[in-house]
Amino acid sequence: MQVLSEQELERRKDREELMKLGINPYPAAAFPVNVTADDIHRNYENRKTDYKDIKIAGRLMSRRIMGSASFGEIQDASGRLQFYIRRDDICPGEDKTLYNSVFKKLLGIGDFLGLKGYIFTTQTGEISLHVTEMTVLSKSVKPLPIVKRDEDGNVHDGFTDPEMRYRQRYVDLTVNPEVKNTFVTRSKIISQMRRYFDDHGWLEVETPILQAVHGGAAARPFETHHNTLDMPLFLRIANELYLKRLIVGGFDGVYEFGKMFRNEGMDRTHNPEFTSMEIYVAYKDYIWMMEMVEELIEQVTEKIHGKTEITVGDKRINFAGPYRRLTMYDSIKEYAGIDVSELDEAGLRGVCMQLAIEVDDTMGRGKLIDEIFGAKVEANLIQPTYITDYPIEMTPLAKKHRTEPGLVERFELFVNGKEIANAYTELNDPIDQRERFEDQLKLAARGDDEAMAMDEDFLRSLEYGMPPTSGLGIGIDRLTMLLTNKTTIQEVLFFPQMRPEKKQVEMSEEEKGIFELLKVESPVALPALKEKAGLSGKKWDVAMKGLTGKGVAKVTKEGDAVTVSLVD
Repeated sequence: MQVLSEQELERRKDREELMKLGINPYPAAAFPVNVTADDIHRNYENRKTDYKDIKIAGRLMSRRIMGSASFGEIQDASGRLQFYIRRDDICPGEDKTLYNSVFKKLLGIGDFLGLKGYIFTTQTGEISLHVTEMTVLSKSVKPLPIVKRDEDGNVHDGFTDPEMRYRQRYVDLTVNPEVKNTFVTRSKIISQMRRYFDDHGWLEVETPILQAVHGGAAARPFETHHNTLDMPLFLRIANELYLKRLIVGGFDGVYEFGKMFRNEGMDRTHNPEFTSMEIYVAYKDYIWMMEMVEELIEQVTEKIHGKTEITVGDKRINFAGPYRRLTMYDSIKEYAGIDVSELDEAGLRGVCMQLAIEVDDTMGRGKLIDEIFGAKVEANLIQPTYITDYPIEMTPLAKKHRTEPGLVERFELFVNGKEIANAYTELNDPIDQRERFEDQLKLAARGDDEAMAMDEDFLRSLEYGMPPTSGLGIGIDRLTMLLTNKTTIQEVLFFPQMRPEKKQVEMSEEEKGIFELLKVESPVALPALKEKAGLSGKKWDVAMKGLTGKGVAKVTKEGDAVTVSLVD
């Protein structure tokens, strides 16, 4: 049974009253909007004659009732607009119900209205809408959090709890309109990247999300089952192997923006579902790709911010190229003071022990080097930096280095201590690729649940021949974090993954009464709570037993004192 607050009950009564008055609080007919709040604020002073017959719709966000006339604010997708509404304007006849009852009593903050009228400037100089017609478009039966702003713009009683904001993003976007800017910027980042690729003649494509063989990265997949085919399928951890099949098929350049899924941990920079852009261009190598990435990110930053140097946290970061280039081995030597280039697996384990880096028996040479790099190097890479030339064990899909034995032609781009791009000169030798996959199977046999699987169809595609190719992946979420100055990935995802919300508990009327009292004060002395509840001994005992049994409340005894509190 849904537990409703006093305000929610009152709003449901208002909804019924609207219906009794013959007003449908959820009409089906379209409302013909012809302007936005932002358009009015930007252009009214220069085009006053264009705003004599306007139609705007949005949420009622505030109102000041002053007898037969009132002021209020309506909020659409572009911002807020003050409006002025007079009883005799919207009720020209004898019947004043629409103003006296509907607007003043039955509408509330959060309701959607359609307003018609004309724009004017108040005596205080504020651009406002003089309302001539009002239409109820949607009745809100749950009150919005009231966010108060003082004259200096400071927020009081804001909707700021991160878990609530991420779980109820629809409320967050409504009462914290500045949050929209982050997602508008995210959209612009993707659009600008797409424009850059299209201008170069590369084709946007789509590849399977459900895959019979998970590959293209070292990660744990999500597994599901297809009933008709009676076979396991995996949510993709990367789209690399399918995109390279298209290069085999004759495309010179293909790219895809898509969701990837990795069954791994969650933290400030990881979500199990994330957005990646991958691009593959034939007849190129990783050196060319570094130059392309510099140009791409510089253009995106310039488009978003109008400049290439921006503030990220307390740092100034310049995205104009060229970026510093540092090999993997040299980076470890520079920041950890250790040369790992000649160390075998046993030697690397000793280094990890010396540096207090936790490792396990499933880790091969590549992962051990990666752990050292992550612990000692990453945090130092603040300005855009390419880490290049990785050990072959770390990268099963990259081509062997043209001059350095034991390495592959790979780079990762690090900014502000985080990796945001990964690229290779792609391995196109099918014999070498098969051997690399076989090495991955050996790691899997040791218990490495992130090792790549053997993909026979991908190997078959390489056997038909793939031209020299360079490939790149960019994490869109992390790039957006950088360009919007956000510190958590949850801030740039509309709906980040969350733990299950606690289910609503059905309560008796007596239980609900005690529950509401505990919401006001918790913990509280049991005798005081019992007195406030005003229940007979039997009803009190049954209600308390119900609340404690359902995990809603708990009773604690310390000495002679007995208290009741809500369970978090």
